Parts: sequence; C-alpha cells; structure tokens
Amino acid sequence: MNVLIVDDEQLARQRLRHMLSGMGQQVVGEAASGEQALQQTINASPDVVLMDIRMPGMDGLEAAGYINQMDNPPAIIFTTAYSDHALKAFETHAVDYLLKPIKQERLANAISAAKRLTRAQIQRLRVEDDVDIRSKICVKCRGSLELVPIEDIIYFKADQKYVTLKTDDHEFLIEESLKALEQEFNHRFVRIHRNALVSENHIAGLSKNDTGHHCIVLNETDDLLEISRRHLPFIRKKLKNLSL
Repeated sequence: MNVLIVDDEQLARQRLRHMLSGMGQQVVGEAASGEQALQQTINASPDVVLMDIRMPGMDGLEAAGYINQMDNPPAIIFTTAYSDHALKAFETHAVDYLLKPIKQERLANAISAAKRLTRAQIQRLRVEDDVDIRSKICVKCRGSLELVPIEDIIYFKADQKYVTLKTDDHEFLIEESLKALEQEFNHRFVRIHRNALVSENHIAGLSKNDTGHHCIVLNETDDLLEISRRHLPFIRKKLKNLSL
C-alpha cells in the first residue's frame, strides 16, 4: 500500500514512517497541513492517507472532506491525540480512527482494513451517503490548489468535459458535471441554460444581446450569459421574487 503521512509534528511523522517501514508499506509522501495533504494526494495518488486532525490552517477533517471529492479518493485513517472528533471523523467515511500513541499492531489492522476496501468501494460509499454541502470548491491553479468560497462564485458554465468556474477576478476549469453542481448547490444557483448555472446573489437583471436573445446580467462581471427559452419564464419569476 502506498501511504501518505499527514501530521504537523515532524517527530510524529518520523514515528509513523518507521512503523510503516517495519510493516513493508511504502510511504509516498509527507504533509504538515491540510493544504499540503490535498496537494500531495493529487501528486502522489496514495492508497491510504494517515491524517492528523488538529493542525494549523485547514484541519484534517476539512482536508478529508476535499479528498473525498476527488475522482479516485484514497482510504483515510485518522491519527490523533484527541478522542472527541471520532464521530465527525467517521462521518467522512474514515476507515479507522487511531489514538496516539499509536501501537504498531493497531496501525497494521487499520492498514489491512483499508486494503480490503477498493477505491471504487470507498468512492461509492461516499457518494451514496454524503449529504454535506461544500462551503468551498477545490481548484487547480498553476500546479497548486486553491479553495474558492461558494459565495465568491458568479457562475458555472459547461464546455465539453470541463466546467468554467467564474469569480470576479478569476476563471478556473474544474472536472465536475453541471448536473452534480446543480443538485448540490440548488439553494444558491439557478440554471439559465443547459450549459450554465448562475448565483442568485449575483443576478442583476435581464438584457438582450446583439442577436436578440435574452441574457442574464450579473454583478461583478460584464459577461452576458444566454438564457434558453425553456428557462426564461422561471428566471423572470425568480427576478420578480428577488426584487420584492
């Protein structure tokens, strides 16, 4: 098994590396924060992530939530000195929850449990049971990762296999389906076309483009997105309600 070790304490990482080496497991990377854990998971594609919970910046629970959203998520085993996060940890579909100081036998059992679950099984469990709505979306930018708050997103627009995520000053390409985004964020975004979702909070009004098609006018951008005839009555009703 290829293992990624995530802990903000160097001695803790060294101890886990030594234990894993004695078990014949391959350590493919180390991280000292949740942000580094995301980047290393993308770069190294581990089978298992040993994840500390309390870390500066993004903690292990939040990092696990973003890792779970990846196309082929690894198994996650939490390693922590605190027992009060166990319930939240298992809500992220963690394979196990190990309390420090971690014993080698206990770690070996957790790794064996992770090995019995294929990546596909882990992903299916998360998709079927995941009711949490994200507050941020993880995007790739110049070889690193950024977390874009949902409230900063003006619209999503589909183009073949990619979706453009637009904020007031950036555009990012993400590999998520528009349908899945609509289902997850239907309380914040409305569909105006088969290829576009817009944020209700950024809608300013309606206009027509040079070809006479109705378009949505959005705050924070000059982009005009076409509204399909199918969705136009709903958008007009939505604008009326927003103005009340």
